[in-house]
Amino acid sequence: MKAYVFPGQGAQYPGMGLDLYEKYPEAQDLFNKANKILGFSITDIMFEGSAEDLKQTKVTQPAIFLHSVIMHKILGEAGQPDMVAGHSLGEFSALVANSTLSFEDALKLVAKRAQAMQKACELQDSTMAAVLGLEDELVEAVCANIEGTVVAANYNCPGQIVISGETKAVEEACAALKEKGAKRALLLPVGGAFHSPLMEPAREELAQAIEETQFNTPTCPVYQNVTTFGVTNPDEIKKNLIFQLTAPVKWTQSVQQMINDGATQFTEVGPGKVLQGLIKKVDRKMPTFAAEL
Repeated sequence: MKAYVFPGQGAQYPGMGLDLYEKYPEAQDLFNKANKILGFSITDIMFEGSAEDLKQTKVTQPAIFLHSVIMHKILGEAGQPDMVAGHSLGEFSALVANSTLSFEDALKLVAKRAQAMQKACELQDSTMAAVLGLEDELVEAVCANIEGTVVAANYNCPGQIVISGETKAVEEACAALKEKGAKRALLLPVGGAFHSPLMEPAREELAQAIEETQFNTPTCPVYQNVTTFGVTNPDEIKKNLIFQLTAPVKWTQSVQQMINDGATQFTEVGPGKVLQGLIKKVDRKMPTFAAEL
C-alpha cells in the first residue's frame, strides 16, 4: 500500500516552486489563483525572496502547502495513494490529496491558520526546543515538573522530540533534560510555542473557519497528528484538525500505525526530505521516496 506524506514548516527554501511554475501550465494556474486568494504575490517571495523572507509564518505555511499540493496535482493519476498523512501544516496538504478539502478552501484555512498562529505568538514570550537521545516518557516527566507551561509538542521519531511553551520554562526544561542525559536540548528559531496550550487563541480563531468549511468524504484515510489513526469521517477529520494547534504532533506513532495498517512504501510530496529521514528512523527497512514528476 502506498502512503503519501506531506512536510510542515521548516521545509521551505529560496526559489521553491519556480521549476514547477516554469514547466507546468497547471502549476501556473494554481500559483496565480493562490496570489489572488492570499491577496499578495506569494510567488514573488517563493521564487525570488530570501530565506529570511520565507521565514515569516504568513508566507512559510502557504508556500509549503502550495509546493506540496501543486506537485501532487501534477502527479495526477500516478499520485493516488492508499493512505495519507502530513506533519502539522502538512495535514492540510494531505487533506487536499485525498479530496477532503478543495485547493481553494484548504489554502484559505492555511492562510487563516498562519495569521492566527502569528497573533498567538505575539501574546507571550514563547519558543520550542529539540531534544535528542531521550525516551519520550522521560521528556514528558521532566516537562511536567517544570514551573510554567512546557509540553512535548512533536514526537518526530524515536529519540527525537520537540518541546514547546513559555521561553523561561523551555529553557529550564532544556537544562534539566541535559542533566538527564539528553545528547542535545537546543532552542529552535521559531516564532512561538506551536502545538502547546499557548496556541489556544489561534485554535479558537481557526475553529470557526474550519466549522464553516465544506469537508468531503475522503478517497483514502488520513492519519491525523492528534489521534494517529486512519480517519475517513469528515466530521471527525474536522474535529481533529481543530485540536491540532494545541495538541502534540504524534508523527512517530502515525508512521507506526500506517505500517501496522499495511503501508509498504512512503513517498514524500513537497519540498525537502525531512519526513523520509524520520520514517527511516521509525523503520529503517521501509522504502521511502521523494515524489518525482
